[in-house]
Formats: sequence, C-alpha cells, structure tokens
Amino acid sequence: MRVLLIGANGYLGRFVADRLLADPAVQLTALGRGDDADVRFDLASGSPGALTRFLDAVHPQVVVNCAGTTRGGARELTRHNTVAVATVCEALRRSGCGARLVQIGCGAEYGPSQPGSSTAEDAVPRPGGPYGVSKLAATELVLGSGLDAVVLRVFSPAGPGTPAGSPLGRLAEAMRRAMQSGDGELKLGGLGVQRDFIDVRDVARAVHAASLSAAQGVINIGSGRAVRLRDTAAVLARVAGYGGALHELDGPPGGHLRSAIGHPRLEADHAGPVAYPYPDGCGSWQQADVRTARDRLGWRPRINLEESLADIWMEAACRI
Repeated sequence: MRVLLIGANGYLGRFVADRLLADPAVQLTALGRGDDADVRFDLASGSPGALTRFLDAVHPQVVVNCAGTTRGGARELTRHNTVAVATVCEALRRSGCGARLVQIGCGAEYGPSQPGSSTAEDAVPRPGGPYGVSKLAATELVLGSGLDAVVLRVFSPAGPGTPAGSPLGRLAEAMRRAMQSGDGELKLGGLGVQRDFIDVRDVARAVHAASLSAAQGVINIGSGRAVRLRDTAAVLARVAGYGGALHELDGPPGGHLRSAIGHPRLEADHAGPVAYPYPDGCGSWQQADVRTARDRLGWRPRINLEESLADIWMEAACRI
C-alpha cells in the first residue's frame, strides 16, 4: 500500500510515520516543509496544480494529512489548517490516483460540552476559538469534497514528544524547574478543567486502522474518559518523584503566578494569583464518545494516562 504522509515531522506525524513504517505492506512517502521530508512542499502556499502533478507521479493509494498548526492568529490558523486542506482536496479531485484521504481533525471542533456528557460524532460543532473554527472548516471541506475520506477528530493528545508549549508540556516544565531549584511548593493555575487525554501512539494506531478501512465521515479518537487537570498534575508529581506541595491558584486574572497552565506565558508581571483558561476553547469539560472508532475501525486506546505522563516527564527530566 502506497501512503503519502503530509506533516510527518509534526507532533502527531512523527508517530504516524513510525506506525506506518512498522507495517511491511506500506510504502511511505513523506511530504512536508522540512529538509528531512522526502518531498518539500508547503501546503499553505503551494498550488493545487503542483500537488496534483506530484500525486499523479507517486500515485498513492492513501493520503494522510497530519499537517497544521495550533498556534497563531486567525489568519495564520486559517492558512495552515483550512487553506492547506483545500489544496489537498482540490489536488486529489484533479488527480487520477483515486487515493483515500485520512484527515486529522481535533476535538476543539466541537467546542464546550455539558459536564458529565460524552460527545459523539453527531453533536453539533460549536468551536469556542479560532483554532477550532479553522479545523472545523477543514473538516467541512473534506466531507463536502466527494472524496473517499475520513476525518479523525483527535481529542487531547499526550505522551512522548508533547510540545513544551502545550498545557501538559508547561506543567512538566514547571515541575522540572521546581525540582531543579529545590522548591517545596508549586503554584499552578487553571487546573479545574477536565479533558480527554489520548496517547499519541494510540492516535497513530487509529490513523493506521483508518488507512486500511473503508470508513468515511467523522470518527472521534480519545480515551473516552475526562480527567481533571489537577489530578493529572498529581499523577505527574508521583511519576516525577516530586514531594512538594501543589497549590492551585484559580483566582481572577491580574496576578503573579509560578505557572499558568494553559497559557503561553509561565509568569505574569502582576501581584496575586492568575487562572487562565485551557487554550482550546472547549470550556471546563470535554470527553469523547469513542464507540464509532471501536465499531468501524476496530480500535481501542491501549496506553493509560500514567504511562503517557511518565514519558512526558522523562523528556522534561533530561533537561535537569
């Protein structure tokens, strides 16, 4: 099976590449902006015609799109998350390769959910920020393209390679700094939210399964269980061997904070605690209904959150 992987150098893409390469039946070609891609191509600025010519030359049977960005303003998010997908869809429509498209979406497309509920694929998407809007627009482009396509809505990925700027990455970095300096307490904000964390290696397994399946439409990829971020911090402290006290600071904006989880700044230049919201626009609660993935892909999550956090900590600890 010839597979073209777009975004192989990204957080999810690296693990998807490893999973696909482990299948001896897969012939993988990586396309991306980095020098180590097999073919260099920028989806946000490249033309559909150029991509069509490449598709006709390689003739993949499956195209997996892991490219995109989680940061930046609305314009940048639209370029990399929406316009780029429009380019892929248009190129696949023009090409004679007839490839199946596996698009990586995200749980942020749904927006805030009712606490205690599980979000299924038939929920009406109401993204709460520009990132979710840009990803939802991409999903709509894929679903309306007429292609043989499936969108995997990945909830909150975790595990090795977690970006240092992500909420879990910042949590691990704050703990590393506290241990390095010998601080007996760690002050954290924004720990009240609950998210459905799913290990990146389980995500890669889902992509592999979707590549081999005939499933179409939207399929949620998550653990099926929401976990409070303060509980996640406690588990990380245990696997890290941090014996200090964790103090949660969930006050009104406008103060100094040792670490504001969910906000790009680790410190604020004010006096008093600050609590910043989790940055995905999904409010206080999100939990995936993953029955469709089980029924249509034969997929279930295998790696528990403690193992994911242990791997995050191993990478953070290497910086001590």
